[in-house]
Amino acid sequence: MKSAEQTSTSVFSVASDLTLTDAYTIDAPVHLVHDIEPVVTGDYIRVVVEIPTGSVQKWEVDKIEGNLKWELRDGYPRVINYLGYPGNYGMIPGTLQGKKAGGDGDPLDVLIVGQAVPRGSIVTARIIGMLNMTDKGMQDDKLIAVLKDSAFEEIYTIKQLDKKFPDASRIIKLWFANYKGQKKIVIKGYSGRKSAREALSRGISDYIANSKKAS
Repeated sequence: MKSAEQTSTSVFSVASDLTLTDAYTIDAPVHLVHDIEPVVTGDYIRVVVEIPTGSVQKWEVDKIEGNLKWELRDGYPRVINYLGYPGNYGMIPGTLQGKKAGGDGDPLDVLIVGQAVPRGSIVTARIIGMLNMTDKGMQDDKLIAVLKDSAFEEIYTIKQLDKKFPDASRIIKLWFANYKGQKKIVIKGYSGRKSAREALSRGISDYIANSKKAS
């Protein structure tokens, strides 16, 4: 039997400036990929939250339409057959994991540790590291960040995260290793802020290069 969260959007609220047009679509006043700057300043980035902490509904930003959609699989809304997400999961607008570098061609993914925020929120977060992993042979790294103006903002590194919240990074790593089923995701381990910043810079450069090709 499916839980209410698996079949309804009501458990996790939607950001106030977005419109729930139907059970599977949330419209935004701007294009969520192209109309938002990825960097605020320094390590602070903008993130579009697709999946709030604790949710199992697999929503994502539609790269063409620029809105949020509940992903369908075999005609049914997709839910994660595992524990809920261990943080607010989303994407960085104006970025791209380039296929030439082994990426999946989607915007960079981010997990923001902390309490749930409304789906579709555009939040400011600070990068503290990166979880290196592959999915079906493609590089699918996840930037790890903390929410600005939250109890987590004083954390600057993965090491500090574990010091304040013992084994937090291990929980995140185990979750990503298993949420699609065993042995489907290859986890390579964590890298620090420097590598995460480099990945962000590449993502922005790849997005700009791809936009120039399309124009």
